[in-house]
Amino acid sequence: MTLVLLIRHGRTTANSSGVLAGWTKGVRLDERGEQQAAELAKRLAEVSLSAVVCSPLERCRQTSDIVLSGREGVPVHLDERIGECRYGDWTGRPLAELAKEPLWKVVQGHPSAARFPGPEGESMADMSARAVAAVREWNTLIEAEHGPEAVWALFSHGDVIKAIAADALGLHLDQFQRITCDPCSVTAVRYTEMRPFVVRLNDVGGDPAPYRPPAERSPSADADAAVGGGAGADNA
Repeated sequence: MTLVLLIRHGRTTANSSGVLAGWTKGVRLDERGEQQAAELAKRLAEVSLSAVVCSPLERCRQTSDIVLSGREGVPVHLDERIGECRYGDWTGRPLAELAKEPLWKVVQGHPSAARFPGPEGESMADMSARAVAAVREWNTLIEAEHGPEAVWALFSHGDVIKAIAADALGLHLDQFQRITCDPCSVTAVRYTEMRPFVVRLNDVGGDPAPYRPPAERSPSADADAAVGGGAGADNA
């Protein structure tokens, strides 16, 4: 079945200054973020991508442009459902200041109950629901168009990717803060008829071989967990 590479945007000016960017316009990659995206482009150079789905926010589009540089014919689709969580009145405020708010402890310990303040504020549960629905819908569409061995990339944001990964792992949203998602990291999920398989979490380096489908695979191998852990990607 298809494999999705969940890619967080590179480091931004907001990240480096400790500000919660949210849907603020004009937030771009800083120098390190551009370098991270260029390094990721090199690591994924041998991985054939059937399609790309991208958050409409500038930092994700900038990252995807760098990663896709030199690739011809890869369709890019923008989808607001994988855009950043709408942090409402928290948007643009320093994280050190937000950490003193009572809601901060809810976000950390019971995120499924957290709703950000203000008329534009969103609940983390709603963010998770829209993102998970989007990735599963795109997965079905891309598989129908490109076949079950398709590999595609989704460029999004830390909390969004963590929510998708938690769903793939069968975790309640309240556990998703246990997952780390660094700038320009790759979290890879293979979707099958039986269950999703999380191939990589927060991958910021190393051999991209697990992102390439093996030459041969039996139908049952897609949906069955490897008893005892298996021999790894090199021997799949």
